[in-house]
Formats: sequence, C-alpha cells, structure tokens
Amino acid sequence: MIRRPHLPFEIEAHHRRPRKWRLRRSLIWSLAALLLFGFAVWLVLRTQAGQSLRPVASTAKEQPAGRPWIYGRPDARVTVIEYADLECPFCRDYFPVLKRWIDEHPEVNWQWHHLPLAMHEPAASAGARLVECVGEGGGQAAFWQAVEWVYAHTRGDGQGLPEGLAYPGLTPAVQQCLASDRADAPIRAQAAEAAKNGILATPTLRLRERETGKTLMLPGPVEGDALLSAVDLLVSSGQEAARPSPSSPSLDMPSTSTGNTSR
Repeated sequence: MIRRPHLPFEIEAHHRRPRKWRLRRSLIWSLAALLLFGFAVWLVLRTQAGQSLRPVASTAKEQPAGRPWIYGRPDARVTVIEYADLECPFCRDYFPVLKRWIDEHPEVNWQWHHLPLAMHEPAASAGARLVECVGEGGGQAAFWQAVEWVYAHTRGDGQGLPEGLAYPGLTPAVQQCLASDRADAPIRAQAAEAAKNGILATPTLRLRERETGKTLMLPGPVEGDALLSAVDLLVSSGQEAARPSPSSPSLDMPSTSTGNTSR
C-alpha cells in the first residue's frame, strides 16, 4: 500500500514560518526606527538647551589681558574714564554706585585712571601700586577686585590701610612687582595726563565715544540719570558729525577745582 503524501500540510508549514519571520523582522525594524527617531529628537533638544544656557558674556569680545583696566564690555559704544584716588572718600562711596550703573548699561564700559592727590600721599600712591601689581599678575578681574578691597579696608583721607593688614592675594608675582618700580610708570603717566587736561580733583569722569573720539568732562560723582543724559548727549552729537571740526565748540569741560569733589 502506497501512503499518500501530506503535501498540503508540508506546503502550509513551509509558508507559515516565513510569515512569522517577516512579522518579527518588521517589528524589529519598526522598533529600531522608533529608537533612532527618539535619539535624534533628544540630540536636537539637548543642543538647543545647551545654546540657551550659554552665558551671554561668551558672545562678547574677551577682555584685554592688561592695561588699560576696563570694566564692562570692551567693545562698548561709550567709555567712562574715571580719574580716581584710592584714598578719596568720595571715590570710595562712588565706586559701588558706578559699578552697579555700568552693570545695568552694557553699552557703556568703565576705564580706571589713577590720580593720587598730594594731600593723600604717600598712601594714595601705595594703594595705586598695589592694585596695579595685582592687575599685572592676575588680569582685569583681579585689578577690579583689588580696587574694591582697598576701598573696603582703607581708612581714607591719606591714612592708608590699617597697620599689619596685607592684601590676601599677594602672590610671588605681585610681591616681585611691588618690590620693583614697574607700577610707578603708568601711575605717574596717568597723573601727568590728568594735570595736562586740567583735571585736579577726584572723582572726575571723562566720557569718550568710541567711533568719533569725542569726549565730555563731568566733574564730581555723577548720579545715574545725569550720567545717562550725558551719554545720550555725547552719542547724539557724534551722530551729527563724524569728528568735531576745529571750528566746532568742544564738549570738554575741564575741572578747575583741586582735591576731593562731592555733590
């Protein structure tokens, strides 16, 4: 007796296994595509989050390493040059006020200019040498921190720092600078420049517009609203003429008083 082959069953079994495999393979590819899509979305969101958390300062130009000592954006439209004495009580009171105002007005930066007054010597020049040497060793941020520290600890009016009090950041580089006369040259040069321009009192502000070079002198500590009005005046005058002609009236108003000034 010849057995009849079960061809239908074999054919059915033969075709059933590939359908199951095709289904599993389709699920695997779908899952892989979903994972890849999820990874791409995560990567985009992570990049956007990193950009949104990036500090604003990173887009600005980096501060110069040394002199002139600048606080604020180095590419600001207007620079406030302050002629100051580290023993001047009015300069000490004005320091945090001007610092806060510069922080609120990024279109303006602040440049320090030493003017040690004779009535405050030798303490005034000693303080100036200290902050210059700290800045030479540590850069812009170190310089401004040193100025803030001196104003916070000096007894003022030429009395200088308390006996035995030393700056906490006296590194070997700072001590080497203090032992030399490297810091004396810029202090003397700035004091001579101030005298040449008729600036004899502290604090005195000189505003300078970057594009035209025009300047405006403001004696005494200037309050925020008045300082902002002076900046607007300087910028608007710079827009009217690229540079002042010899026949044009100057915006400079030299100070004629001597010593500390107050308002």
